[in-house]
Amino acid sequence: MFKSLLHALGFLLITTELAHSADAIGFRETDIDKDGARPLHISIWYPTEDGAKAEIIGENRAFFGVPGIRDAKPASTGRPLVVLSHGYGGSWRNLSWLAFDLVEQGYIVAAPDHPGTTTFNMDPAQAAKLWERPRDLSRVIDLLEGDPALAGTVDAGRIAAIGHSLGGWTVTALAGARFDTKWFEKDCLAQTSPRACALKDELGLNRLEIERDMKDPRVQAFVSLDLGLGRGFTPESLARLRVPSLVIAAGIDIGGLPPRLESGYLADHLPEMSSTYVEIPDAMHFSFMGLCKPGAAALIEKVEPGNGVACKDGGTRSREAIHREVAYLVSGFLTKAIPAE
Repeated sequence: MFKSLLHALGFLLITTELAHSADAIGFRETDIDKDGARPLHISIWYPTEDGAKAEIIGENRAFFGVPGIRDAKPASTGRPLVVLSHGYGGSWRNLSWLAFDLVEQGYIVAAPDHPGTTTFNMDPAQAAKLWERPRDLSRVIDLLEGDPALAGTVDAGRIAAIGHSLGGWTVTALAGARFDTKWFEKDCLAQTSPRACALKDELGLNRLEIERDMKDPRVQAFVSLDLGLGRGFTPESLARLRVPSLVIAAGIDIGGLPPRLESGYLADHLPEMSSTYVEIPDAMHFSFMGLCKPGAAALIEKVEPGNGVACKDGGTRSREAIHREVAYLVSGFLTKAIPAE
């Protein structure tokens, strides 16, 4: 199964005009099991009627942040929830630009820092438990459903998950895809995806625990943004997924994540009637991260040689223009799957 960009755009053009919320954007941070075996730090964006002054959230020397009213009182009406999953070595900040756009439309958005694979915690023992990542998102859903004071009332029938890179793997597993160690090893022996296979020991991809069912039936839709490790999911489990899905790939491979062999693999095996595949020709893997400040690539190179690529995009369009396209695609998809209004 393969769906072209034209097919995807046609799918979106039949949707009604997106309804945008008149509310402001609240923001807060909280923790789960702070002193436990797998503590989670969570950032939450949500609609608010608070009239307080906004501040810039998540900004640093390299990346721009987004405005939000810290610890504002949540809006009173029930809202759909979107949980976000960052990539390997990333953090909640990476998709804050998309969170801002979604909250403007009326969604509650929450993003944990996954222990072991986040900027703030690269503990090898935690990283080797990749199967815990989908569970992290389920714990976030549990928290927000159980405590309306954090972000408002969550509509349990309207929950979706969005992930970038390793986060794309995470939300696909959360939707019900099953990983098979022997299937993955067979693909590695064929050298289909050498970069992904090199992470086998580091992420526990050869441990039987990763074959467990990580599905959360509360998730009604998912979006994958240029995922990796997708080839470890069995075709049979992908074909059984019935929740709507949007798979977006970066058309320019930065080395080891070719769109047709990773995101395209999902597109080939997900049910045709409930999935949409889009390849953005001039996007690179890191185009889905936040907007970089002028000179950010050089700044990152000084601190982390080789990582300045995080601020590079392909073609002539700006990252901001790519973000607008991604936001349009994601918004159109969610408007049909879990509408905010």
